[in-house]
Amino acid sequence: MGGASRYQAAAVIGISERTLKRWRSERGAIVEDQRPHAGQRRQPHQLTHEEEQAILNTCHRSEYQSLPPSQIVPLLADEGVYLASESSFYRVLKKHHQQHHRGRMKPRRSVPEPTSFTATGPNQVWSWDISYCASVVRGQHWYLYLIMDIYSRKIIAWEVHDTESGELAKQLLERALLREGCWHQPPVLHSDNGAPMTSYTLKVMVSIKKW
Repeated sequence: MGGASRYQAAAVIGISERTLKRWRSERGAIVEDQRPHAGQRRQPHQLTHEEEQAILNTCHRSEYQSLPPSQIVPLLADEGVYLASESSFYRVLKKHHQQHHRGRMKPRRSVPEPTSFTATGPNQVWSWDISYCASVVRGQHWYLYLIMDIYSRKIIAWEVHDTESGELAKQLLERALLREGCWHQPPVLHSDNGAPMTSYTLKVMVSIKKW
């Protein structure tokens, strides 16, 4: 009751205090409304079955099936059509389990949390990237390929090229693994999701684990 007395609460909901008292069980739980036809009452603004079906049919139309109600309702208004409010559209779609996936909309996918790694020694976790480097010649630039050990901050390998390439990255990583003597036990290789970092050529050469 939020602090209100019983007779005040009864007055608000339009029943007698005795009726409210009778509704309460011995342990204080509210029991089902026993008044005749109480379960048959309908909210004054509740949508009828026909109105709900009209909303669903509209949302299934090819021009609307991939749009949310926040866009459907204004588009209908431009055509001089009003079926229900935006919130009613959302409520009907939620009721029929069509709020998140309709038409060409892709189902919601779960994205796993990124995995973290802690380096307690050298050659356990490497980080690498390709940096854009400008030159003194207008329109010409270079790409710095660099691999660094997370634990020791040692620069394991680096090269400068005039293109971004998964093949060049693969060759640099091969030389780094051979030089550090960890070809058979490669470290975790941390990178972003750039095209060279996720290239097929690089992936087939070493198992890459990302943060």
